[in-house]
Amino acid sequence: MYDERLTVPRSWWLLPIALGLTFALILIRVSGPAALIGLVVGIAAGAVAISSYGSARIRVVQGSLVAGPARIPVDALGDAQALSPAEAAAWRGRKADPRAFMLLRSYVPTALRVEVTDPTDPTPYLYLSTRSPMKLAEALEDARRGART
Repeated sequence: MYDERLTVPRSWWLLPIALGLTFALILIRVSGPAALIGLVVGIAAGAVAISSYGSARIRVVQGSLVAGPARIPVDALGDAQALSPAEAAAWRGRKADPRAFMLLRSYVPTALRVEVTDPTDPTPYLYLSTRSPMKLAEALEDARRGART
């Protein structure tokens, strides 16, 4: 019903190159081959880190919301509120509850705040960074309607 990958901006892919060059500059005093190894290892390690950070997914499938490592049935969720960039910043900072589940990506300015209605769950709400908060809210509502029927 809904599937979004929170990929990093393209400009972030310059960071592994910078990391590799840094390693190479540090190791150039040892030897040329060591600098080359440092370059390759730095680029590879940086690419793995960037790739794993940008692989977070938000999905609504089979009556559940899957957000990163969390999987929550849609019938345990309440109202969904799409957050503008200013509101999202407030909910990331001064309005945030430490008990909330947050799938937060700093490079995604908008978010969706979803109430958790399960009385046994201590999590008051989910904060999900998303590029399409309205589409995600609609997908959750559609999944809720489908679960009721």
